[in-house]
Amino acid sequence: MKIRLLKTSERGFDAALKKIVERNKSNGAGVDETVAAIVRAVREKGDRALFDFTRRFDGVKIDRRSVEVAKREVAAAWKEVPSRNLRTLRLAARRIAAFHRRQVEKSWGYRDPLGIYLGQRIAPLARVGVYVPGGKAAYPSTVLMNTIPAKVAGVTEVVMTTPAGRDGKVNPLILAAAKIAGVDRIFRVGGAQAIAALAYGTESIPKVDKIVGPGNIYVATAKRLVFGEVAIDSIAGPSEILLLADNSADPEHIAADMLSQAEHDELAAALCVTPSAALAERIRAALERQMRDGKRQAITLKALENYGAIIVCRGLAEAVEIANAIAPEHIELILREPERWARQIKNAGALFVGPYSPPPLGDYMAGPNHVLPTGGTARFFSPLGAYDFVKRMSVIRAEKRGLRALAPEITRLARLEGLDDHARAVEARFKK
Repeated sequence: MKIRLLKTSERGFDAALKKIVERNKSNGAGVDETVAAIVRAVREKGDRALFDFTRRFDGVKIDRRSVEVAKREVAAAWKEVPSRNLRTLRLAARRIAAFHRRQVEKSWGYRDPLGIYLGQRIAPLARVGVYVPGGKAAYPSTVLMNTIPAKVAGVTEVVMTTPAGRDGKVNPLILAAAKIAGVDRIFRVGGAQAIAALAYGTESIPKVDKIVGPGNIYVATAKRLVFGEVAIDSIAGPSEILLLADNSADPEHIAADMLSQAEHDELAAALCVTPSAALAERIRAALERQMRDGKRQAITLKALENYGAIIVCRGLAEAVEIANAIAPEHIELILREPERWARQIKNAGALFVGPYSPPPLGDYMAGPNHVLPTGGTARFFSPLGAYDFVKRMSVIRAEKRGLRALAPEITRLARLEGLDDHARAVEARFKK
């Protein structure tokens, strides 16, 4: 494996970088049509379509009696998970909850000089759906990161869907994490059909107000198609990391952090930007050494070969400019003066400052959410948080004096817009 080395001073740099940044623009032929048909079938036929798709795609036969994971199954899974692993999950949960409690918004209001009360009421969503990828893989951190902020925000009911394995069982780690996080109901269904069930409701699965959680291209497409019927968190793309490094950095650390994100997905992008050509070569050598020990070598190799790069720039100011333009999921600063340059980073899902702040710290145990904007959307999207599980309602209460004072201007503006009945609705209150 020979990861590419790009130079910002060379011709063709912009085109090469654009190919990496725009790697996930296409959904793939026929995905929208396939998913739209699944969503439509579940909306129209409910459980019958949901169970049929689960049997067809996952090889799991379920019915109304078995689709929901029983409390006794959760209890059995809890006993099956080693106590040391439960302690790890509990520690992560405590740290995630502590961070997200600081995000909780409160209702507020005030009276203006005319005596009009103006305010904003904050209320949690009633029911949220959490999608957790499953089958052979187990991602308990996904359960914690998506559920705990909802519970902290005061959501009444969290409904989780996750695909079962071929044996019809849900991974015990997932069930243990769900119990720790406070999930209320769990259903053993996955894929686009699970998203449709959460969005429209079926005889077995209740309709939710919002759907959060990652998934493959079919899950992501389903979330996009049901948006408007329900709210969603975002359309998650493949993982990405961009490191800024100078000659104070340890190339072994940089290589390890690039690999930590490249192992996620064959479409993952791992980039390092440095003004040091010598460091770039040492990073390249470190990547080649460390690749030999990777358990997910096939995935990592493809990601690095197609979407990995070490970029040699003219200076750190240019490196920051590149980082802000890409607006990646993770930005990491391994620099002699990381705090100085951190102030100049404007667009990132999460910012990791200094050599002892690797992305896995944020992925699992720091406390901030690991559900982050990808694909350049950090320019306008934020990490998942407690604020994503509430709705805001404006409150206006005026007495006669306050409305009378503003009436001439309200009616003038209404008539400027050609809306006479708006004006008359105000004038009616002051007719003798």
